[in-house]
Amino acid sequence: MVALAEAAKKARAWACYDCGKCTASCPVARVGGDTTPRRHVLGTNAGGNGVLSDGTLFSCLTCGLCETRCPVQVSYTALVRTLRELAFREGVEPECPHGGALQSVMRMMARGGTQQDRLSWLGQELKTEKNKGAVFYWTGCTMYYDAFFSDLQVTTLNGSRAAVRLLNALGITPVVSPEERCCGHDLLWNGDRTSFEMLARHNVRLVAESGAELLVTSCAECLRTWRLDYTPYLEGKPPRILHISEFLAEHLGELKLRGDGSRRVTLQDPCRLGRHLGVFDPPRQVLAGVPGIELREMRHARQAALCCAGGTWSNCDRYAKRLQVERLQEARSTGAELLVTACPKCQIHLRCAMHDPRRGNEIEIAMSDLGEVVAEALS
Repeated sequence: MVALAEAAKKARAWACYDCGKCTASCPVARVGGDTTPRRHVLGTNAGGNGVLSDGTLFSCLTCGLCETRCPVQVSYTALVRTLRELAFREGVEPECPHGGALQSVMRMMARGGTQQDRLSWLGQELKTEKNKGAVFYWTGCTMYYDAFFSDLQVTTLNGSRAAVRLLNALGITPVVSPEERCCGHDLLWNGDRTSFEMLARHNVRLVAESGAELLVTSCAECLRTWRLDYTPYLEGKPPRILHISEFLAEHLGELKLRGDGSRRVTLQDPCRLGRHLGVFDPPRQVLAGVPGIELREMRHARQAALCCAGGTWSNCDRYAKRLQVERLQEARSTGAELLVTACPKCQIHLRCAMHDPRRGNEIEIAMSDLGEVVAEALS
């Protein structure tokens, strides 16, 4: 199959010499799942459509941990994404959790024509513009998440509110647009490139028309999408694109922060922010700049950080839950009182795991977005 041969070439799958380090590193394989990166690599090299109908193709977390340990630099996550696109064309899709409702909402946004309520979360105390401005705050899908997962007491919008409040504290009135749509991250990573491209073109045009020179987001997946996957759609001089942690690391000295005693926290490194984009230091620099904060690192941190096990809504099975439980146990073992996240998806998946009644208090820990921690310290 020509498409598979091209995929193997682009991802350097041909360089694999079957050492098995990728499978040994795979979080899903480690907890008993059938996912084996090596199988997908060798299946691609062999050709034939069998690799596309492999039931484990959508079980990969695309966390990138295997790539950090591959001795011949096979781009495994890129390969998986290509294979999923090919599978999607053949009518193969993941059995998405929640009945695929989130994917349906994303596709509705891609096609347009649906009125969204995107700004009702903004309180009167937050200053924003709807159309034009030098700074664009990219909200992502947090308003959908909080509504969809209300039974889990998900509060990802608190991170969005905190980010706008911090921008205001720095004298910035950001654009928060009622016309923003999903960035398309999940659709792209589950093979639906057509819908992704519709979203990409709309969003790029929206930000360009705002005149923004800087785009800030609190979502690691939106950041990855804007910084890497939107590149072919950007024209002229694109805006500078930063995660809220990167922006705050540059401006923390301009904020008046106070501390209310000492507080022990630990940090979850999102896969998209960390291994995909190499952003490890800014969240730690921000936490170090908040009076009273003591960061206690988990055993698996930075490049070795464990995935929250659900980034693309393509699976939610017993293996994902086991990984989430392990991560929460690791967070608690640090002695931290608070688990700080730098992506709303991490908070959703880890909070969902904590609702397992069989675990009791074994994995329970308070969670907050990084922006919330800083905003709470504003004097």
